[in-house]
Amino acid sequence: MRRVRLPAVSMLVFLAGCAGLQKDHVQFDSLSDCPKQTAATLAAQQGQLGPLSDHHSLECALTVLRNSQDPEVLRTSLGSRLCLHLAEREVNPEKREKLAAEGVRFAEAALAQGGDDDGAVHYYLAANLGLAVREHITLAAESLGRLENEMKRALALNPDIDYGGPLRLLGALYLKAPAWPNGIGDLDKALELLERAVKEHPGHPLNHLFYAQALWHEGDESRVGQVKEEFALGEKLLAEGLWGYNKVPWKKEFDEFAQEIGAADSSVQ
Repeated sequence: MRRVRLPAVSMLVFLAGCAGLQKDHVQFDSLSDCPKQTAATLAAQQGQLGPLSDHHSLECALTVLRNSQDPEVLRTSLGSRLCLHLAEREVNPEKREKLAAEGVRFAEAALAQGGDDDGAVHYYLAANLGLAVREHITLAAESLGRLENEMKRALALNPDIDYGGPLRLLGALYLKAPAWPNGIGDLDKALELLERAVKEHPGHPLNHLFYAQALWHEGDESRVGQVKEEFALGEKLLAEGLWGYNKVPWKKEFDEFAQEIGAADSSVQ
């Protein structure tokens, strides 16, 4: 089995703190027809804002939070989560970085206002940081410790958020980060966390994809069948599930790994 070619620093590697991040807001068009909302009403209905929401609804909601001084709402992960949903679907790299950086600022503000015990705040802080710095490898490489600490905090406080998101992202970090002495990469830890993710949250496609990647990276020929089984299950969940705007970027990740497996199979024939 060939080992999957994983980048030394991936989108899951983050910058420590806010230094170096974009500071300008992305300006939205057509806000005049936004529904009348307050930060409090958004917080009460936040379960309706997610991957299935259209761009305009998310932009209207984020605009309300930008102008809010409500401490009860601002200490939550809502603003950071809205930024992440918009950033993940943004094709313009500069706008994506600005939205993700804004998500970092929302999360940092939440921590400053007493949100440290909210695992979601730590989780969305880390996820936004990943998008904000993924094109800036030098800055990202300096922050492996920060990322590990944020994800460990999220895992300790709320391991089930986003279908095992802290398990998934921390496991992927250990899988894709450089190993000691250059980084914190650890295949054993990655396998442990990602196996737990697929067992505790078997309905999320990326849990299976990342676990398949970890098994592949292990290089054990006897586990090729398990790699392909996990991959196929994740691909099926992606195709059949209601993942909204996440489907496109996730499908790209599946396709890239499929090419890796296919290339390895061809080389041994």
